[in-house]
Amino acid sequence: MKIKNKIPNFLTLMNLLCGCIAITMEFQGRYLIVVVLIFIAAFFDFCDGFLARLLKVKSDIGKDLDSLSDMVSFGVLPGIILFNMINKSYNIPNYSIININPIPYVAFMIPLMSAVRLAKFNNDARQSECFSGLPTPANTLFIVSLSMILLQLNNNSQFFMYNYFIEIVTNYKILIIIAVILSFLLVIPTPLISLKFKKSSKIDNIARILFLFLSIILILLFKWASSLLILLLYYFVSLICFFIKKKTLNSLN
Repeated sequence: MKIKNKIPNFLTLMNLLCGCIAITMEFQGRYLIVVVLIFIAAFFDFCDGFLARLLKVKSDIGKDLDSLSDMVSFGVLPGIILFNMINKSYNIPNYSIININPIPYVAFMIPLMSAVRLAKFNNDARQSECFSGLPTPANTLFIVSLSMILLQLNNNSQFFMYNYFIEIVTNYKILIIIAVILSFLLVIPTPLISLKFKKSSKIDNIARILFLFLSIILILLFKWASSLLILLLYYFVSLICFFIKKKTLNSLN
């Protein structure tokens, strides 16, 4: 067996390792390290597929291994992050069932729906060029950005929308609504552009460049607080892209 055949799977395992370490860091309250590890995991997740295509060593085992690793880094981990945020929210009721408050466990809808999302991805050939439903890495980055808003705003209480964002990320009702919405977005078959630049249509590549350019602007302006705007932008650009492609196809027919 050639070494090059092992490289993509090694990177996939590094993604898994980052997810495992990030979970332990989340329980220790080392949130900045969690964020760094999530971005490293996302980098490995991008590179393993890229190298598999480049080296022409794609395999069913590699595909399954990728989804299993993503389930930890981008399924279980965001569920735990959201669980901690709900559990620490200022207005959470003091309910108890066998001395356990059941409310924060709503966050584990995220791992459940992530599992469904990844299983659908593995068995849907149409998702090689685009996604059907919110990708798990994008979902994870959105959730972790919510926790980072607290750190950002605690160091800058003069931010003009400070009270508004604090209300969002510390209110258990809003966090539960976010958990439910994101869970549905993971499995609802909405066509979304892939950010991997392949030999695809010109419209797809223009949509990717436009999304990345506008996202960078939003990040520079609002930092972590830009996450919701970027998520909405992702859906908007994707829907416009597929609308144009459908209209072009209809005109050709």
